[in-house]
Amino acid sequence: MRMPGTHERRRAPCRTEPRGISLPDLNNPLIVQSDRTILVEVDHPRYEDARDALARFAELEKSPEHIHVYRLSPLSLWNAASAGMNADGVLESLENLSKYEIPQNIRREIYDFIERYGQLRLLKEDDGKLILESDDPALIAEVSGLPSVKQFLAQPLDERRVQVGDRFRGHIKQALIKVGFPVEDLAGYVEGAPLEINLRTASDDRKSFTMRDYQQDAVGAFHMNGEPQGGNGVIVLPCGAGKTIVALGAMAVLKCHTLVLTANTVALRQWREELIEKTSLSEEHIGEYSGETKQIRPVTLATYQILTYRKSKGDEFEHFGLFDQKGWGLIIYDEVHLLPAPVFRYTAEIQARRRLGLTATLVREDGREDDVFSLIGPRRYDMPWKLLERQGWIAEAYCREIRIDLPEARRMSYAVANRRDKFRIASENSRKTEIIRALLEQHPSDQVLIIGLYVRQLKQIAALFDFPLITGSTPLQARLDLYTRFRNGELKRLVVSKVANFAIDLPDANVAIQISGTFGSRQEEAQRLGRILRPKADGSAAIFYSLITRNTLDQDYAVNRQLFLTEQGYQYTIHDVSEVRA
Repeated sequence: MRMPGTHERRRAPCRTEPRGISLPDLNNPLIVQSDRTILVEVDHPRYEDARDALARFAELEKSPEHIHVYRLSPLSLWNAASAGMNADGVLESLENLSKYEIPQNIRREIYDFIERYGQLRLLKEDDGKLILESDDPALIAEVSGLPSVKQFLAQPLDERRVQVGDRFRGHIKQALIKVGFPVEDLAGYVEGAPLEINLRTASDDRKSFTMRDYQQDAVGAFHMNGEPQGGNGVIVLPCGAGKTIVALGAMAVLKCHTLVLTANTVALRQWREELIEKTSLSEEHIGEYSGETKQIRPVTLATYQILTYRKSKGDEFEHFGLFDQKGWGLIIYDEVHLLPAPVFRYTAEIQARRRLGLTATLVREDGREDDVFSLIGPRRYDMPWKLLERQGWIAEAYCREIRIDLPEARRMSYAVANRRDKFRIASENSRKTEIIRALLEQHPSDQVLIIGLYVRQLKQIAALFDFPLITGSTPLQARLDLYTRFRNGELKRLVVSKVANFAIDLPDANVAIQISGTFGSRQEEAQRLGRILRPKADGSAAIFYSLITRNTLDQDYAVNRQLFLTEQGYQYTIHDVSEVRA
């Protein structure tokens, strides 16, 4: 986690020899193993300290009831290094929390991986040449000979520097991280066309607001006072914590033409509202580039969907020219964990523009976290969800899984089905309807979202309970109207498909009932929980229910989704169906 005041780049030299061995303390909560896994006792009094420390440089892999399993990976350590953490800091955290000595190979690997960050640097010379540089001539010689890297190089300048092709700033970073060498990009940026943009203050006629401390720190961590190390990277904050406000703060610091890429048109419209309400921009400054409208203005809001549109698979992406239409000084990637592969490819071509990624979780289901690191930038700021909850910035939340048996009549169909059909049969378990009814009776006055994957299942539930339904086929204006009615309390129940996973502002929703999900998607779990995390006016808690079919693929995938909730510190309790009916 990037803490306030740490966004200045710290270049403390790494030690060349490992630290001294600390004495074991059997009262500590974790065990570091030689295969880079870290075991953490969940019931230990210092569990929360361990979880928050590990979140800075390790990844959660498994979260059974009593022992959680983390792993040190090159990428997790490089993110820590980019945030200013060195190997001594990582080892100190592990030593303070470990029962036993840190294995010697782990000590060495932590130094080796963290030292790799910054060994290769991209620079731009006064004559405009893009240079790959290292203090180690042997390293330059090694990477220059790799076929995956060599194709992007122009010519060696001396034993420590080699020229990179002008168009290959992003490609060279992608290629090098794949072979284990993250590049520190110090080549700078084009300033972009100027745009006077300020955040509203109390003296303005319209509604004013004040940035929270952590939002200001996130802006600072991204911008780094204009130093070459800044101007790129990802801000990780939970839904409802104000990632959009961080982006507005970055725009106000940089004061340049900005392209904002969003998950869908509903999110695009919400960005427009935030810009008009919280900045000095007027309607005339803001353009919409979507399936409905093609406006290009100083601040242009576009969707990933329109950017990746093409008439057929073999055709060009006809809207990619948007990236070159204006003098963009900043490109904002909202929900960066959803960034489509074609946009990755084009982002590799526009590395001279500042890039800000926003997300609630860096987990990508396609495993392309290293491309986010290379092309958008490293994780610049990350705040634990539970810390924001304790400070009152997001609602307190309880996560409850309810396990339901598969009806006897469906057991044979499930047994002989292929894997995909097995998951659908388990997800569409008809007995989930009974539990929905029971939960609705327990929450008569709450704002309840019923969320699922399969449209057929959602239509049946919406019809049975006479609730409004939003799916991908719901017209945009109808969606906006239903969201508005839900926000103002006219509707207390709303059934939604995965189109509501992203960037939907429903501040008073306080109960979510998840009836089916996208296999084991951790990022979807983050987004769905985020729908109910905005602080409530009455200070009440939020409850996130997951209805799971026992002893099926539905349960197996739920274990993976649970990882995210556990990683953020939420207590995930499992209940039998009889407890709900009682």
